[in-house]
Amino acid sequence: MNVCIIGAGYVGLVTGACFADLGHRVICADNDRKKIEALKKSRIPFYEKGLDDMVRRNIKAGRLSFVPTIKEGVKDSLVIFICVGTPSKPNGEADLSYVENVAAEIARNLTSYHLIVEKSTVPVETGKWVEHTIRTNIRKKVRFDVASNPEFLREGTAIRDFMRPDRIVIGVETKRAEDILRELYDKVNAEIVVTDIKSAELIKHASNSFLAAKISFINSVANVCERTGADITKVAHGMGLDARIGKSFLQSGIGYGGSCFPKDVDAFMYISGKLGYDFGILKAARKVNEEQRAIFVKKIEEALWIVKGKTIGILGLSFKPQTDDMRSAP
Repeated sequence: MNVCIIGAGYVGLVTGACFADLGHRVICADNDRKKIEALKKSRIPFYEKGLDDMVRRNIKAGRLSFVPTIKEGVKDSLVIFICVGTPSKPNGEADLSYVENVAAEIARNLTSYHLIVEKSTVPVETGKWVEHTIRTNIRKKVRFDVASNPEFLREGTAIRDFMRPDRIVIGVETKRAEDILRELYDKVNAEIVVTDIKSAELIKHASNSFLAAKISFINSVANVCERTGADITKVAHGMGLDARIGKSFLQSGIGYGGSCFPKDVDAFMYISGKLGYDFGILKAARKVNEEQRAIFVKKIEEALWIVKGKTIGILGLSFKPQTDDMRSAP
């Protein structure tokens, strides 16, 4: 199947390389010409285990290519994935200007049926606005579908997460769109959850927000353990053996970070507030996360007495192992 990935950043590049490795013909489009020229030479602008070899292999096989314009990608594809950034505004709202601009540019270049898929993490009801933008800017009377297929990639294990996911979520409004996405993922052995577009959009925000809240909860438990002499590792282990809770995300520390959790929690709270609902649990989770760093600094002050003039070693600067991503690193 011919696929166009718009946005050759982390999500776009991993998605494109993995689809190519599954046998599809993939074109990655990005308006950063320096990045495109580097990618043509298999120079990856960030570290992700196994990605260099995968990109190099699929370029050599002729299944993966890079272009600097959306027009070049659209004309030779059936499926178009929107993988551009959705950064946070100061009030927590997701900035969807990149998504809107891409949707408009796609519309201006449509000459035949295409399936346009949201891959970027976007607020609920974005699909409606993507469709509206395309209809407003389309120049020819051609049919198209919009769908949502949120990514659940973890930095450091992104290729494994794509090839062996817990689930594949697709939000569609037509049988044609569903059939195309099912065929696209045919070689991936995972349950496909088919729902409407709004539900698919919410699944991503709700999932990341829940995991962030789980991290803040176990950090709160750890703070109680320190005050009582209890062992947080034993407590977390005992909790994790309960199938209703699970072992993942029960490692206490100085809080969550990275490019996803902080942004997605803020965006979900903003969406909820706009709809008239005060998401108190997420507010508390964010507050705990912010306090964890201050608690850690206090421990250093207590251990060193006078911090000024002391040499402090830091082992690891990224927000998690196996990545070089410093965004919102605690």
